[in-house]
Amino acid sequence: MLFLNDLYEYTETVFGDTINHFPLIKLIFYSLDKTLIYFLIWLALRFFYLLLKRKSGQKNSLLKELLLHLFVFYFILLFQLTVFRGEYTIMNVYVEWRPISEVNWEPFTETFKLTNGSSQFDFFYNLYGNIFWFIPMGFFLGMLFRKRHPFFKVLLFGFLCSLSIETMQFLFRTGVADIDDLIFNTIGTLIGYLLYEIIFSIKRIVSKGATD
Repeated sequence: MLFLNDLYEYTETVFGDTINHFPLIKLIFYSLDKTLIYFLIWLALRFFYLLLKRKSGQKNSLLKELLLHLFVFYFILLFQLTVFRGEYTIMNVYVEWRPISEVNWEPFTETFKLTNGSSQFDFFYNLYGNIFWFIPMGFFLGMLFRKRHPFFKVLLFGFLCSLSIETMQFLFRTGVADIDDLIFNTIGTLIGYLLYEIIFSIKRIVSKGATD
């Protein structure tokens, strides 16, 4: 790890023997560290792009630019957590051809099997984790697509993003391709979008009341 190694080592020393499922904490640290690297590259590229755009007389909203940066950070982190886990990077993965039958095509079968496991954590993380990680997707996209009839765009984007993750997990063998993940991820995107709609509906009502 380039940025978070010292903090990770401290966390492992203090909590490594007391936190169950510590490998998940390790995964988050590795994913965040790689995300910071790629995000810095994004910032550099974005800076030069905006510099050229400014010379042409075009300007971006500061709020929209901030939202875009937050979304890009989240988007990179999502792929680090799900596809390029741990030591995996875009530079060291390779395609492993195998039968498509290895994909779980039966909805909820594998998820319900986890209820009979030795720990309920795997079940809850598979169900709620897959939903939770995609809630920001729906919220951020709702804000970025604002005033452009975003509902179907947001849902489609979330679905396609989840589909690409499952496809890469299958091709690179960095995870288990499961239709349940596709379903839960899309539900998470929908929840995120609904949260956006609720928050901004309340904001519009408050603003309207203040002007009346």
